[in-house]
Amino acid sequence: MSDAWVLGRARELIAAVQRTDHAEQLRVTETLDELLEETRRRGEPTLVAHLLRAAGLARLVTRGLADEAEPLLDEMLTHTRRHGLALLRADAHALRGRLLVLREQEDAALTEIARALALLDDVPAPEVHLGRRAWDRLLASALNDCWIVLNQLGVYEAAEEVITRAHQAIRDSAGPHEITLQLMNRVKMLLGWGLRLERVGRTEEAGEKFRTAASMTIAVEASFAESLFPRKPGVPAVEQVGVLAASLALAAPAAAHVERLRKLTGETGYPHEQLLVTIALARCLVADGREAEAMRTLLEARHTEAEDTSQPSMRLNLLRELTTLSGGLADDTERQSDAPSPDEDPMRLLLDYATALEDELWSMRESQIATLNTRREHERLSAEHGAITQQAMQDPLTSLPNRRALDERLRAFATSTSSEPLSVALVDLDGFKDVNDQHSHAEGDAVLRVVASTLRDALRADDIVARYGGDEFVILLPKASMSAATQALTRAVKAVASLPRHLSHGVTLSVGQVCLRAQESAEEVLSRADAAMYQAKRRGGNQIASSPAGEDGSVERGATHSQGTDPTAQAGGHP
Repeated sequence: MSDAWVLGRARELIAAVQRTDHAEQLRVTETLDELLEETRRRGEPTLVAHLLRAAGLARLVTRGLADEAEPLLDEMLTHTRRHGLALLRADAHALRGRLLVLREQEDAALTEIARALALLDDVPAPEVHLGRRAWDRLLASALNDCWIVLNQLGVYEAAEEVITRAHQAIRDSAGPHEITLQLMNRVKMLLGWGLRLERVGRTEEAGEKFRTAASMTIAVEASFAESLFPRKPGVPAVEQVGVLAASLALAAPAAAHVERLRKLTGETGYPHEQLLVTIALARCLVADGREAEAMRTLLEARHTEAEDTSQPSMRLNLLRELTTLSGGLADDTERQSDAPSPDEDPMRLLLDYATALEDELWSMRESQIATLNTRREHERLSAEHGAITQQAMQDPLTSLPNRRALDERLRAFATSTSSEPLSVALVDLDGFKDVNDQHSHAEGDAVLRVVASTLRDALRADDIVARYGGDEFVILLPKASMSAATQALTRAVKAVASLPRHLSHGVTLSVGQVCLRAQESAEEVLSRADAAMYQAKRRGGNQIASSPAGEDGSVERGATHSQGTDPTAQAGGHP
């Protein structure tokens, strides 16, 4: 299986898991877990992030599995931060927001979306190895996941801005599936927005939202037939997708829509999408004079979807529909019997109270939008400050931690009360002066970058490689005994010695290795590592010289024994 095949298969499974029955969702989730394990073995960072997203998202849309998504999303966030995958890191925040909505922690969800959007506001240039189309697709995916949460929270103005950006990201390179997804998402948002406007009496604006959604439903037919969504060949999208059928019915409620909507209320889909279908069906039944049947339909939906927390505003829409229809039925009863005056009618008083509450909730949405924008700006400024701080601690040539950062880390290790061993290695490049003298300083800089990258790749994930100055590097190996550190450093020495000559110009490494002693200062341990490094130089270079104990014979912190033999590890001959 090529990486491209794995990624394509994951996309197909994600499209399927969102519109299939529960048993099939569980099978899809299991398959995605197998693909994730395969990508972890391969270790390609971007592919691993994609599969973490897929496995997490599958659980978010599968009933009963949402809590299992949390460790996957946490891993995705850590992984993308470590590997500098900005778009997928933003997506991880967006999916965490989605999980928080399901847990009814709406304010925390808004914070996660603010973090995601702050990252996307300052998105870097497309990575060359990905290609423009793949980059645009990643950006659109992250924006769509942000949009879903904003739509769930009913923050429609902000949701409109985000989904417009998602459309712009892929307008030049979108395939049928991306086009279908964008249009269906817009239809869903417009229907929810229209129902929300109705709740505050803005019926003309609501009608305009419904009509726009209906026109998009017509436009989606062509792309749906070529999308990745599970579908029946030759059957129009409006006959297969509930929200599309609901858009036509809400734009013009009529008996002609009843049979189609009745059929689609039993189809698999998101719970809040089913509520849209149910509300549209109820309105069409009312338009056909079947109010009692409409009431039964709404009550049944209320009981069926009582535990759904994926879209709080949609549940309120259902309750409003019930209340409005109950009021109409009560008016019919009043006309047939002695009824209280309007000022005393409990139903009328309840409707007035609900209207007042709706007005207050509507005004609160402005506060919610302001909160989102404030947190978004705060996250942006925090990221900017963090970038400035990072620059102050980073070597501009190699992107490794610089000497200032190294001194801080080493001081922290030196003052720690932990008994865990810390190995320290000072690395000097053999033959580097000849590169500068015989070629150019620019070529020397290129060699330093190659060596820096090789060291990072050859060592353990927790090891710290810093540029000490000139052609010297320092490596900190936490929780590594002398023997474990020697193995890791030997890999690094061999990796540099094996580099193609046009990249390294034949430079090799002389490494001085020591273990931090109890109560030893940063300056002292580096001085001992420097002395050991010169021992490796005197022996011909391209090797490691180890000094497990001080001149006074004391044992290093965390060491279990002292070595009496020559610890020098020959890493290979000269090229």
